[in-house]
Amino acid sequence: MAPEAVIETQNSEPHHGTTLIDPGGRDLGAATILVVDDLHGNRVLLKQALEASGFENIVMAESAQDAFLLMGLSGRKRASRKIDLVLMDITMPKVDGIEACRRINGSPEHSNIPIIMVSALNEVGTLEDAFLAGAVDYIAKPINQIELNVRVRSALALKLAMDERNTREIEFERREKELLEVTRLLEETNERLRHLSTLDGLTGIPNRRRIMEFLDQEWRRSQRDGSWLSILMIDVDYFKHYNDTLGHQAGDDCLWLVANCLKRCLNRASDMVGRYGGEEFIAVLPETPRDGAINVAHEMRAGVQALNIEHPDSGAAQVVTISLGVAACQPNSDMTSAKLVSMADQALFEAKRRGRNRFTDASTARTLENQDCDLMGANAPNTAPAR
Repeated sequence: MAPEAVIETQNSEPHHGTTLIDPGGRDLGAATILVVDDLHGNRVLLKQALEASGFENIVMAESAQDAFLLMGLSGRKRASRKIDLVLMDITMPKVDGIEACRRINGSPEHSNIPIIMVSALNEVGTLEDAFLAGAVDYIAKPINQIELNVRVRSALALKLAMDERNTREIEFERREKELLEVTRLLEETNERLRHLSTLDGLTGIPNRRRIMEFLDQEWRRSQRDGSWLSILMIDVDYFKHYNDTLGHQAGDDCLWLVANCLKRCLNRASDMVGRYGGEEFIAVLPETPRDGAINVAHEMRAGVQALNIEHPDSGAAQVVTISLGVAACQPNSDMTSAKLVSMADQALFEAKRRGRNRFTDASTARTLENQDCDLMGANAPNTAPAR
């Protein structure tokens, strides 16, 4: 069959090898153009006309199905070529150009590829259907060389500009995701640093700043709720003697063991024990009346002694022991958290004055000892009141 796509050259000279640069500085000549026409002669003439205009990469398909295969729309394999522009004949067997245009534009991966319809048909209804299917332009046969060149260059310039914009958007999204990830990692790192800043470097339990913040927080809550709040001041007995006799490394190990034993004695997540300074610790027990605090003090004293850490120069026992001061109240306008701490500290002083390895209740100024107080072993009975 004779080709119908006659090219009107209008005496234009071919310009093979000419670089087609658009106003945006893009090389249009390097773009890949797919020519789809069921007539071999038409395809060849269009290819020659495009090459004469300086376009270097022309791919041809004799049917819509072949075009789908080249573009990776057949479902059998990925695209063999990256297509920048399609010149599509409207009248083709099986799948016509309008239906092919609709399918190409319906694919998310190919919807940005401009399609110029090429046909001798010029009915208004046909053109309307072509544009509704997604065509960006229309060239009537016989094709004018100058018109072909201008329309192809215009469509390619638009396509390449859209590709650049999409690339920038993808890069922006990538950088935004990277920034969000960096921000997330930074926040996690800061949170870990904040957490570490609240811990005592030696024992791993809350440091003095954190435990006092916790006390102030629970003091305000107890004032609001009218609930009890208890404080335990804790001191390792004759710790200076321990350091002087066994060395500071052994002293550090001892404090770590004692701190973690005190922590294990707290059975509720709402309780907290922290290092107050040196060999002193403080426990804050929210919603805990005096009897409950006394029970915890008993468990702590017994638990530390049960560690059986040898102390060759202790005046209280042959192993490391602790003394405790207990203070409890229902916070009100006449009391302050500092005063409660002072009461517990005074009770601790009284326990130490009376021989250490015991706890004293600030409210009664009397020493509270159990029958198993002296050199109590790990299996000694617990006679403290229930918390």
